[in-house]
Amino acid sequence: MTRVFNFSAGPAALPEPVLRQAAEEMLDWHGSGMSVMEMSHRGKEFIAIHAEAEALLRKLLAVPANYKVLFMQGGAIGENAIVPLNMLRGRAKADYIDTGEWSKKSIKEAQKYCSVNVAASAKDSGYTRIPPRDSWKLDPDAAYVHITGNETIGGVEYHWTPDVGAVPLVSDMSSNILSRAIDVSKYGLIYGGAQKNIGPAGLTIVIVRDDLIGQALPICPSAFDYKIVADNDSMYNTPPTYAIYIAGLVFKWIEMQGGVSAMEAHNRKKAAVLYDYLDSTRFYTCPVAREDRSLMNVPFRLPDERLDEPFLKGAQARGMVQLKGHRSVGGMRASIYNAMPIDGVRALVVYMKEFEAQHA
Repeated sequence: MTRVFNFSAGPAALPEPVLRQAAEEMLDWHGSGMSVMEMSHRGKEFIAIHAEAEALLRKLLAVPANYKVLFMQGGAIGENAIVPLNMLRGRAKADYIDTGEWSKKSIKEAQKYCSVNVAASAKDSGYTRIPPRDSWKLDPDAAYVHITGNETIGGVEYHWTPDVGAVPLVSDMSSNILSRAIDVSKYGLIYGGAQKNIGPAGLTIVIVRDDLIGQALPICPSAFDYKIVADNDSMYNTPPTYAIYIAGLVFKWIEMQGGVSAMEAHNRKKAAVLYDYLDSTRFYTCPVAREDRSLMNVPFRLPDERLDEPFLKGAQARGMVQLKGHRSVGGMRASIYNAMPIDGVRALVVYMKEFEAQHA
């Protein structure tokens, strides 16, 4: 069996040891005679799996005791609606910072439930940077301030935590959660789809401060009311059991690597390999401002779009897949999440140099 270097933006590569353990346990989890996919979410076996996964995530991110960790469904797009349904808490306004395609989707969805103040936008820069904090025009009546911590499509990432005073800060961290250390206490709510750094598609992680739950809008479905979900230990309805199991295995794997701080060092080293090369050549270009470049998603362009298809075919022939940029922006994109080994990034740079030599 030959494994490729998978640069997909999501669903993305999983750590090979996790896949091997899941394969070994597929038919019989720890002598239960069942696959995890067959277990009742109310049974003692799965309850143990769920509890361990939550405990590991809390440890990895140093989640304070006054925060709930919820395992939900619907992905980040679902949370774009679920957040205002829960977080408005009697107010009618919310602040959003527009940094790209996923911010725009968040804004559009929130507008169904409240008045959205776009407090700052990177549109004028072509979404190549994060608007400086001193340019934000926040509404003092806003229920919360929403940011997209990492724009998966545009490759723009916050490398700082915005100070928004007493107003809760909400962040979509779908594509950078667990990639580097964060101070959870500076956020009111963090959410993200699992299919990039955590596990398979279908699971959504929500980390929310206790005092912010319990005031959902009357129209909020019960299954999406954070208080109801928390009170039922994320099992008000049947959770994505197998995805939670895999997430738990990933959390164990991260812990074995040395935790989130070790992952951050690993990710910074990987990103430097690729960005250093991009900065050394005129053949490829990366549009993102250096100070705002994502450690997870690296967009780049070739000098002529007619070279895109030959580039992708050559990469695939060398065992590197999913390098095509998002359809909304074109070009190329290398997603180098936690599970991507540095050898994969080095192999990509070697190929990019060969391609440049042939076509420059």
